[in-house]
Amino acid sequence: MMLEARERRYYRQQELLAAYRRPLLSFSMNIAGPIKNTPLIRRGYQRGKEELIERIHAAGGKILFEEEISEATGCEGMYVTDLDGALLKKLACQTEEETPLGRLFDMDVLNTEGEKLERPSPRRCLICGKPAKECARSRTHSVEELQKATTELLVKELDRQDIETVCELAVRALLYEVCVTPKPGLVDRKDNGSHRDMDIYTFMASAASLWPYFETCAQTGLKTADLAAEETLKQLRAPGMKAERRMFHATEGVNTHKGAIFSIGILCAACMRLKTEERFDPEKILSEAGRMTAGITEKELGSLKKEQAVTAGQRIYAEYGIGGIRAEAEAGFPSVLKYGLPILEGALENGRTKDEAGWAALLSIIAHTPDTNMISRGGIETQKAAAQEAETIIEKGIPDESVMEQLNREYIMKNLSPGGSADLLAVCWLMHFLKEAA
Repeated sequence: MMLEARERRYYRQQELLAAYRRPLLSFSMNIAGPIKNTPLIRRGYQRGKEELIERIHAAGGKILFEEEISEATGCEGMYVTDLDGALLKKLACQTEEETPLGRLFDMDVLNTEGEKLERPSPRRCLICGKPAKECARSRTHSVEELQKATTELLVKELDRQDIETVCELAVRALLYEVCVTPKPGLVDRKDNGSHRDMDIYTFMASAASLWPYFETCAQTGLKTADLAAEETLKQLRAPGMKAERRMFHATEGVNTHKGAIFSIGILCAACMRLKTEERFDPEKILSEAGRMTAGITEKELGSLKKEQAVTAGQRIYAEYGIGGIRAEAEAGFPSVLKYGLPILEGALENGRTKDEAGWAALLSIIAHTPDTNMISRGGIETQKAAAQEAETIIEKGIPDESVMEQLNREYIMKNLSPGGSADLLAVCWLMHFLKEAA
């Protein structure tokens, strides 16, 4: 099988060299043993491809042709660029030597005559660091040792990169949510909605302060991935309280993201509890968040009587049985999965702006979610009326900006702010970004 793959690769290389008369880069993974293709290996290959293409573009090069295959014999890619062979080989060597997974990358460059360009220095052994050819020739390390080292390297580096990606996208989701303009009763780029103690800069300061918290959540999810889901939630409580203190410090005492600290934090942890190939799948992430928070509403609010309630959320649950973000989370965020996210992504796919996609998703969430912030500010009947109005608007399609501006004026007059729905819009953005990053 491997011999057939080498022959196929050779003949394909000759075809491309004849067709383009340009240097050719051939990329595959250097994997010991009979198993050459797994989800983990494919993700490692994808990271190598991304790194290589970034370097080609940074050098001013263009990719004239690219082709990939993924078979039992491994992942392979062929790239024709407008760069000269020497520079292309230099970029390939830099990718192999300067990136954490580079030892697993096998990037050969052929000149226009089909001759393989040699690297200036020999490859190093994955295990001992000596010249790889010497170790291979003397069989210094067993296949099992090489496989173990390969898996450990892939897992360690992909975990690190995934945590970094999740944190970056979590902060971006918060920033995108506040930037959607106009929004009814909420802070955006144009005004402060129904709020007098915060503006868009308050939100930006708050979002920036939460990166360390999101990183802790993601690391906790990874560390507790083999434990019961509720154990992960338990270990997020102390970091969550610290994050609230950081938020209040950044905003000078204003509550901008308390709900998002709960929801986005849980989702960062849920991502990293999943298998590496599932971490950017919204359905899997939201379902895992539901497992983590199972029973939280009854546990934290179930025994409360109306006269014992201290917070607005407690009072609303005691009076109406509405669990707010706790109930939403333990149900797997249905408002996101069924309503907000499909509308957001559908609008973007149809060429609508981020603002239009964002406010359409927000309206859908308002229409289908009993927003406890709305109930707290205006009462249950006002919230129901607002939900009906939002549903009427969104049933006609994505509304014009003028409709949203009028709705904003109405909410301001009534002192309404759908803060819970805004937090869920941020969740929609996060799920969208994660899916794109897969």
